[in-house]
Amino acid sequence: MKTSNVLLFILLLHYINASTEWPTHTVCKEDNLEIYYKSCDPQQDFTFSIDHCPDIATQTFNIRAAMVLKHSIKELHVKLNMIINGKTVLTYSDTICGPGHSTSNFCGMKKGGNL
Repeated sequence: MKTSNVLLFILLLHYINASTEWPTHTVCKEDNLEIYYKSCDPQQDFTFSIDHCPDIATQTFNIRAAMVLKHSIKELHVKLNMIINGKTVLTYSDTICGPGHSTSNFCGMKKGGNL
């Protein structure tokens, strides 16, 4: 019995660590607005929040992002899609950090730092 429990536990841990699904997070969910994001690195997730989410269409709002680096930043890309009623209406893609594109102050930050 104990051997089967240990085997089941090991298989469960292997399944959790082998997952490559990008986590989806909800920033806000209101009657007329839903904002979600996915981290493109399942091993290094980040936090993203917006102040006053219901008022996003009518007021200036603050966006915050944070993470503890598990890897040094050598390359960083952003890709945004605005989807309304299931249809993509806006797509934005850019290289923030990389060879010849290191314009942000966090490019080159080392493992263990806070962003």
